Amino acid sequence: MARNTAQATAPQNTGEAPAAPPEARQPRVIWDDTSMRTSYANVSNVLGTREEITLLFGSNQTWQAGQGDVRVILSDRIVLNPYAAKRLLLLLNKGLTEYESRFGELKV
Repeated sequence: MARNTAQATAPQNTGEAPAAPPEARQPRVIWDDTSMRTSYANVSNVLGTREEITLLFGSNQTWQAGQGDVRVILSDRIVLNPYAAKRLLLLLNKGLTEYESRFGELKV
C-alpha cells in the first residue's frame, strides 16, 4: 500500500484572526491631510447635470440688514459624480442626525 509521506500540519495559533480571502478584505483608507486646506462657508448652492453635481461654497458679505443686494464671495467649487454626491448626502444626513441627537434639532 502506497503511503503519502506529506503530512498535514495544524495551523499555528498566533492569537491573530485568520486572514480573510483577498476578495473579502476591505482596503484600508489612509487619510492624507498634508495638502488639505480649510475654508469657511456660510452660504452654499447646488447645481446639477446628468453627469455631475456641483457644490458651490462661499461667504455672505452683506453686513447691513435691508441692503438691496446680497454679495456672496464664492470660495470653493466641488464637482462630484452622482454616485459620490449620493454617498455625501448619506454621510451628511448621518452626521446631522448625530449632531441633533446631542445638541437638539436645527430649525432652518
